[in-house]
Amino acid sequence: MSGEASRGATKDPGRVSVVLADDQALIRAGFAALIGSTPDLVVVAEAANGHEAVAAARSLRPDVVLMDVRMPGLDGLRATEQISGDPDLDGVHVLVLTTFEADDHVLAALRAGAAGFLGKDVGPAALLDALRTVAAGDSLLSPKATRSLIARYLATPMAASRDVTDTALAALTDREREVVGLVGHGLSNDQIAQRLVLSPATVKTHVNRAMAKVGARDRAQLVVLAYQTGLVRVGEG
Repeated sequence: MSGEASRGATKDPGRVSVVLADDQALIRAGFAALIGSTPDLVVVAEAANGHEAVAAARSLRPDVVLMDVRMPGLDGLRATEQISGDPDLDGVHVLVLTTFEADDHVLAALRAGAAGFLGKDVGPAALLDALRTVAAGDSLLSPKATRSLIARYLATPMAASRDVTDTALAALTDREREVVGLVGHGLSNDQIAQRLVLSPATVKTHVNRAMAKVGARDRAQLVVLAYQTGLVRVGEG
């Protein structure tokens, strides 16, 4: 692995473990320095391509793989598919990096099983918060522009042809459908709790049950499901 285990770090249950996957060593070094400056995050390995990212995920089982899209050999999207599709890596979340946030790669990444995405111009604090968020099983799909982009994509005939909507909706209770719809609008658990006059813990339970019933790995896939099933419709704010 060209990206050696960073600073000899090993996975620490008390910290969020991160694998950095980017073909540019300078970018990896910058992210590693930033992440290394915090007490609750640690870089356990670096990878210069998708093959190395998948290998690191399988050998180290990090909490998060911070994945670039364009890499030689196996690109970030196919690497994300391999990680997300491996049942042995169920606890490994992929956060994809893109050059442009309004990019088809964002949508492809969500289809591949990524928990979310960031633009490469992200600020330091936002990047650190994003890693913590994804490690906790949440996703980065709240900006209105992102929801609109997802909606436009899922409204295409290719997306609408997926034979999942009836089965998925039938598996959910009325309350779970309501919660999934609000997740699709980008609301956090606290915001949903406020909207429905429930406790955040109760909302989290509904979200987790909905994910289990429809086979979603994380909230990102619930957002996709919300659009696929019509719980959230194109153009809704």
